[in-house]
Amino acid sequence: MMQNKPYLIGLVFLVILAIAACGTPTAPQAMTDKPAATDQPSPAPAATAVPTPEPAVEPTIAPTTVEQTVAPTAEPTAVPEPEAAYLTLTFSGLAFLGPNFVYEGWLIVDDTPVSTGVFTVDKQGMPSETTFAIDPETLAQATTFVLTIEPVPDPDAAPSAGHYLAGDFDGRDAVLTVAHPDALGDDFLSVTGTFLLGIPTSDSPNDSYRSGIWFTGLNLPALPAGWIYEGWVVGAEGPLSTGRFTDAKSADSDGAGPTSGPKAGPAFPGQDYIDPPMDLTLGYTAVISIEPDPDDSPAPFALKLLVGEIVDAGDHGTQTMDNDAASFPTGTAAR
Repeated sequence: MMQNKPYLIGLVFLVILAIAACGTPTAPQAMTDKPAATDQPSPAPAATAVPTPEPAVEPTIAPTTVEQTVAPTAEPTAVPEPEAAYLTLTFSGLAFLGPNFVYEGWLIVDDTPVSTGVFTVDKQGMPSETTFAIDPETLAQATTFVLTIEPVPDPDAAPSAGHYLAGDFDGRDAVLTVAHPDALGDDFLSVTGTFLLGIPTSDSPNDSYRSGIWFTGLNLPALPAGWIYEGWVVGAEGPLSTGRFTDAKSADSDGAGPTSGPKAGPAFPGQDYIDPPMDLTLGYTAVISIEPDPDDSPAPFALKLLVGEIVDAGDHGTQTMDNDAASFPTGTAAR
């Protein structure tokens, strides 16, 4: 036994070396997916390092340069006012109308009146305005100009019946007269008239024939709407109306008048001035005028048609009146 001892020692040594070379022997694994149980807890498997994601980088896209033609922002363009044309009026003989009436001009375009504006005339005959801005097309198409007399305030936008002067355009200008059909329609140059002194309403022999005047021989055309005749005696104290009328063969608006006698007056325009008495041969003038209706003033209008100095031609002596129609106002409308 002692002889084999060296041999056994060597064998053990070899076994130890073999074991060292092979590592610690492990129990064979079961035929399952579970690991074999061991006395020592198995060390936790090393954590697999999860790579930290790189921060997302926005792709940098170089801007595409697109060449654009951008129209410059325009300043707001003011809409131009329509150009105006101008109508210029000139007159001779227009009268002051007082505070309650004005003159108004009208262009006639396709038979339709278009106002050109209103104006006044002072006591010296000067118009307040003579030039008026008008739509160019309206002015160019106008065939006629008409001047009317309008009330203040005016309740109606249309022309009044008082058409005073009118004229047709012949190129640039229209000559304005009372004779135009759109005015009074007559030049009145052929009108004649006579009167006489007498007192048909008196019942007293003490009254004088020189205190009454009667327009017995008036040759007058009919007037258009908006106009009326009126008789006057004009003296130092001013004008005195003998009455208004449209028919020279009939009594006027006040008959024989408030100063007449007790008897009826004749069928003629005129008046007796008996109470109180007045001698008409002492510096008085007889007048027949054409008046606007409604009337603008208690005085005679500018259209003083017949005028005659009153003289003593005896009882019922006929006296002739002068025609003054040539002095009627005229005018021009220029475009």
